[in-house]
Amino acid sequence: MALPLYDNFKELVLKRTPLIDVRAPIEFAKGAFPTAVNLPLMDNRERELVGIRYKNNGNAAAVELGHQLVSGKIREARIQAWCDFIDVHPDAMLYCFRGGQRSQIAQQWLHDRGYPIVRLKGGYKAFRGFLLEQLESMQGRFNPILLGGRTGSGKTLLLHELANSIDLEGLAKHRGSSFGATIEPQPTQINFENSLAFDLLQKLEKGYHSLVFEDEGRHIGRVHLPLKFFQVLLHGELVVLETALEERIEITLQEYVIEAQNKYKESFKERGLDEWKHTIQASLERIRKRLGLQRYMQISALFEQACQEQGRNGSLQRHKEWIERLLREYYDPMYDYQLRRRAQDISFRGDKKAVKEYLLESLT
Repeated sequence: MALPLYDNFKELVLKRTPLIDVRAPIEFAKGAFPTAVNLPLMDNRERELVGIRYKNNGNAAAVELGHQLVSGKIREARIQAWCDFIDVHPDAMLYCFRGGQRSQIAQQWLHDRGYPIVRLKGGYKAFRGFLLEQLESMQGRFNPILLGGRTGSGKTLLLHELANSIDLEGLAKHRGSSFGATIEPQPTQINFENSLAFDLLQKLEKGYHSLVFEDEGRHIGRVHLPLKFFQVLLHGELVVLETALEERIEITLQEYVIEAQNKYKESFKERGLDEWKHTIQASLERIRKRLGLQRYMQISALFEQACQEQGRNGSLQRHKEWIERLLREYYDPMYDYQLRRRAQDISFRGDKKAVKEYLLESLT
């Protein structure tokens, strides 16, 4: 009896269908889908041994070895892991790399256990190909609006208040600057692209004719926007958020100091503040040449004094001093220069209230 297959990949995205990825962990780590969990048929070592047998002795011998390696208690444990996931997610589907032997074996074992499940036709490769095709065919499917503004203007905060926005920095787990690394590692390029495609398809399905993005370069930390998709964004109108310096300092303090320190303390416990401090120092070092030696030394000294003040009495106020110097003397001149070159692209500029009202009109 033929077991069921499924290849409506758009529906998988829109419904955020839970997926069981039965590939080995090393394959999953290179790239998977936002709704997938890795419950492998074979671990990395087993997969390697089967691969060697396949190369030397052919497919039949490789399958035989696979069944020998994944048998008895090992097989039962893996089937039980799949069953446990299906108990929680009865609509789950499964896949391997090409929708071939591994997912067929897993599907059959589950069927025999009384857990019928659908597998993806063409597996990971087919679904991944669908998502890449979507990213490459976005021209004309929506009107891109780019939200610009000086560093610390609150662009990301505003994006999160708009239903038709896509947070590229959030997907990339990076804030897009020399100080942009977060405590979470960045996704692989594949995972970033898959998540972006998921977000785009879900937004477009809701009927939005315009989508709002932060005005970014193509590269966000170690990941980058696919070229054809980036070219779509290049033709978007530019909306500039204007925020007073004092408010920008407060926003930057909240994100890069208060929230960042809390995350570092959660992850590193008593070493948290030291780890955060080293991260900021490394970021300063990366822009040392562009700052110039004298300015670098001055800002580094302000940062050290702020850390000492925080250590003495817990006050964070002196962190505003090095933040202000960075904004006024480093980030602002760079952004203002870039903005002057793109003056003809600006369709609107104003404070948060005015910009939000303007952007909300794009929903209608």
